[in-house]
Amino acid sequence: MTTWITRFAESGPGISIAVKDLVDVAGVPTTAACRALADVAKPAERDAECMREIRRRVEAGEAWLVGKTNLHELAYGTTGINPWFGTPVNPRYPQLLPGGSSSGSATAVAAGEAVVGIGSDTGGSVRIPAACCGIAGLKTTWGRIPTTGVWPLSPSLDTIGPLAADVAGLTSAMQLFEPGFATGRVDDVAVGRVRLPGEDVNPAVEAAVDEVLRRLGVAVSEVTLPQWGDAWSAGDVILSAEAWRVDRELLQSSPDGIGELTASRIAAGESVTVDAERAARKAQLKWQKELDAAFDDVAVLALPVLRDVPPEVDSQPVGLNRLTMPLNVAGLPALSLPAAEVDGRPVAIQLVAPAYGEELLLSFGAAVEAALN
Repeated sequence: MTTWITRFAESGPGISIAVKDLVDVAGVPTTAACRALADVAKPAERDAECMREIRRRVEAGEAWLVGKTNLHELAYGTTGINPWFGTPVNPRYPQLLPGGSSSGSATAVAAGEAVVGIGSDTGGSVRIPAACCGIAGLKTTWGRIPTTGVWPLSPSLDTIGPLAADVAGLTSAMQLFEPGFATGRVDDVAVGRVRLPGEDVNPAVEAAVDEVLRRLGVAVSEVTLPQWGDAWSAGDVILSAEAWRVDRELLQSSPDGIGELTASRIAAGESVTVDAERAARKAQLKWQKELDAAFDDVAVLALPVLRDVPPEVDSQPVGLNRLTMPLNVAGLPALSLPAAEVDGRPVAIQLVAPAYGEELLLSFGAAVEAALN
C-alpha cells in the first residue's frame, strides 16, 4: 500500500490516472507525503490547473482517478525513501529503490495499477523513478504545464510531467494536459551523444546508451558540454534557496513533523546568500547559451539518466541527479526510456530537445522503442 496515500477507486472507465500527492485534487487533502503538512492539510477547494483536462475527461467518463500517490517527502529527494508513509516497492525490480521523488506514480505505472502517473520533476524526479522502475518518463519544458495548485519545491525549476509504460502512454498523458498534442514520424534526426568525463559514468551504462543509438542507425556526433558541472552546482544553490523560502514556515511550525534528512536539506537553504544565488543565476544563463549552441548542429542530445545502475533498497545513494538536474536548470524537456539491463538492473537513455520540443522527443522516442523491439 506504500504506493498510495489516498486510494479513490479500484476500476473505472477510460484511462486510469495516478496523481502525485503534490497536486491538488478537489475535495482531497494534499500531503506532499509529509506528516507536518498532512496534519494540517484541508481538502483542496479546487483542482490544480494541470488537472483541468483530466477533470473534463473524468466527468465525461473517459478517464478515472485511481488515487494520490506517495513520494519522497516534500519532493526533496531522489530515492523515494519516506519515513512517514513508507517507501513504495519497485514492482519490476523489488531489490532496488523506486527512485524519487515521484516514486508512487512510477510504481503505480510499473505495477499496472495506472496507465498514466502524474509526477513532478525539479531535478530529475520524473526521470529518476522512471529509470529505476524500467518505465518511461517525460520532464516537460519549464512553464509548458502550469504548476498552479501544485505544492512547490523550487518554483523556477519545478515542472509537471507524466510517467507511463511506454511512449504511447506518455503521448496519451500529454493529451491529458494539452488536448491538441500530437506526434508524428521523424526521419534523419541528428543526435548529439553527450560525454561527461568528469561525472564518472559506469562504462556498462555508457555502452548500453551507445548500443541504442547504433541499433537506431541515426547520424551521431560527439558533444561535450564543459559547463555541465557548473550547471549542476547552480541548480543545487537555486533549489536550496527556493526550498527554504517555500518550506521554512512548515519547518519552523512543525519541526518534528518533517523527516530528519528533509529537514536538514530545507534548513541548509537559509545559508544561501544573495550573492551565491546571483552567481548561480549567471551560471544558469551561460549554461542555457551553451546548450543553445549545441542544438545548432543536432536535433536531440542523448546520454544516460543515471551514472550507474539503480541502487539497492537498503542503500543511501548520493548524486542520483548528477545527469538530470542540469536540464532543469536549462528548462529543457527530457525523456527517459528503458534501454537495457546490466546485471539484472535497468539502464535508461535520456533524450533532450530544445525548449517546447516534447513532440519531437516523443516522436523520436517511438523510433527508439521500435529499434529496440
